[in-house]
Amino acid sequence: MTSPESRSRVPRPAALLAVLLGLGGWSVAAAPHPAPPAATVAEDPVRLSSDGQLTDKAGALGGRRGEVAQALDRLYADHRVQLFVVYVRNFSGRSAQSWADTTATRNGLGRDDVLLAVATGDRQFAYSVDQDSRLSDAQLAEVSATAVKPALRENDWAGAAIGAANGYAAVLDGRPVPTPAITPGTRDPGSEDGFAGDLVLPVVAVGGAGALAAYAFSRRRRKRAPGPERAAPGLTPLPELDSRAKQALVETDDALRTSEEELGFATAQFGEEAARPFAEALASAKGELTSAFRVRQQLDDAFPEDDPTRRRMLEEILARCAEANRRLDSEADAFDHLRELERNAPAALDAAETAFRDLTGRTGAAESALATMRERYAASAAAPVAGHVEQAKDRLVFATANLNQARQVLIAGDNSQAAVLVRAAEGAVDQAATLVDAVERRARELADAEQELAGALTETDTDLADARGLLGGTAPGAGTADLRGRIARAEAVVRDVREEMRAGKYDPLDALRRTEEADAALDGALAGARERESTGRRARDLLGQATLTARAAIGAAADYITTHRGAVGSPARTRLAEAQRRLEQSAALTDDAPAALAEAQRADALAREAQSLAEQDVRGFGGPYGGGGAGGGGLNGAVLGGIILGGILNGGRGGGHGGGFGGGGFGGAGPGSFGGGGTRGRRGGGGRF
Repeated sequence: MTSPESRSRVPRPAALLAVLLGLGGWSVAAAPHPAPPAATVAEDPVRLSSDGQLTDKAGALGGRRGEVAQALDRLYADHRVQLFVVYVRNFSGRSAQSWADTTATRNGLGRDDVLLAVATGDRQFAYSVDQDSRLSDAQLAEVSATAVKPALRENDWAGAAIGAANGYAAVLDGRPVPTPAITPGTRDPGSEDGFAGDLVLPVVAVGGAGALAAYAFSRRRRKRAPGPERAAPGLTPLPELDSRAKQALVETDDALRTSEEELGFATAQFGEEAARPFAEALASAKGELTSAFRVRQQLDDAFPEDDPTRRRMLEEILARCAEANRRLDSEADAFDHLRELERNAPAALDAAETAFRDLTGRTGAAESALATMRERYAASAAAPVAGHVEQAKDRLVFATANLNQARQVLIAGDNSQAAVLVRAAEGAVDQAATLVDAVERRARELADAEQELAGALTETDTDLADARGLLGGTAPGAGTADLRGRIARAEAVVRDVREEMRAGKYDPLDALRRTEEADAALDGALAGARERESTGRRARDLLGQATLTARAAIGAAADYITTHRGAVGSPARTRLAEAQRRLEQSAALTDDAPAALAEAQRADALAREAQSLAEQDVRGFGGPYGGGGAGGGGLNGAVLGGIILGGILNGGRGGGHGGGFGGGGFGGAGPGSFGGGGTRGRRGGGGRF
């Protein structure tokens, strides 16, 4: 039965249909069993249960939860493999594999963990393992085909999990996968009657057939405009395609950011000539991703596209992301051969330790610079970098633990494990450097804005005088409301900014931005009255100020997204990419200062929007560090959570090429490496049942 809340949101045509059905003598309430409420609830990738390896949001296990838990415990006791099993109603429009991989990544599953996800309503399942899992693709497929899928087809929800646990234990022992004893169950778990929902629909459909026909006929007569696209057989529904496109943008952007970090290490070690092929691959991939983000921005703007156009644009995003990943993947093996961290682990460790020591000193200086900013300026001036020093310290703590452990295992002769630890330390040091750089850059930007502000206020005073003169010379009866509004706005901004300066602490960048925007509006009104040369000169003066504020906003957003990319979604990344494109376009418009000014102002606004969206994503992720349990090596949850949030571990593609941490105490999660999503991704399989 429809709830009052849902009825209040029913569109008018649907409400009319409900009335017609009622007049026909049929109603959903007349059915003997209501459909389960959970049937329509979308299940986004979930947080796994904190008290065990079973997460049952569909009510699938019933009284057999203990039996399943025993099978999972045996698998761990015998083979130290943790099988996590999740039951949900549906995969929220995602593909089963995408849902499982995202859930595994968000929950920090590592090398010796397996995730089995089952959507009872969608009748789909997927399993997901780390790239370096001991279970081969052939073994995983054998367990799926022999022990999991047959049980799911018979609605033996608990039996599928037990079969998976027993099957993985068997293949790890070198034995055949045992055929499970299947106990057929309820098709729709969690409801009073497994097929009640299926009985309701035919009754309603038959009873309301006449009303439906009458309604459809009258609707066709009233309006012939096409409605939402109905996907043809074999076509992916638009909501799912949209979700895939957003995920592809995030994963590809993460791959590029990690690959760029790796390229920096390789260039420093081997020189630009040796790194040139990888730099070219990265540049090519960036071009594809920039174009994909541009299409996404068009989809997100205020002008909706029709469904066929939207489908074409989403497919273009997916194709461009695939090409960007392919381009990176094509050089991944060669890059691994160049770095050969396992063989070069001693030298790489020395270089990482040197970088760590240099950065430790800079972090102290950045802390002093941040304290000075807080004393001198308003809180908003330092807000974009307020937590950067503490986050840099956390990453350095993580780097210390990894460098120390790398030195120990290297002495023991384990170069492979040392390589993984060194790579994680490199990533942590690199992100700490990004955070420290951001603090230092912010201090310079505020000083530059402070210097620019006095001149900007003087220029605005001049433009105000010109505008008042123009207003005084306007013929009686001519429209002056727009000019008066711009003058009033500029007067208010100049007055407020000067009062803030006299009061002591203020935000020079924000004050410069407001002054420049108000002056630009005045300049537009005066353009017709001024000579062309004077108008161009004023636009160029304003362009310098707008470029300064835009660069500051873009730099702050880019640093934030890079160091929090484990939580930041597609919208923030899309706005940042568009802001960068707009600023580049502004710089290219050398002969059209007014157009360049408009592009710089738009870049500034988009970058600030990107920052706001990214901060929302991080807050939704669970605080600035995303939570996290205690890490290995004595690291606390906040430090390890920040490392995962920053994409240093599980950076969108699971473990690094050299394997997971294993005994390092980090749950098997590994650092990323150069390459696209296909090279460093999780492995899995599944399908419909």
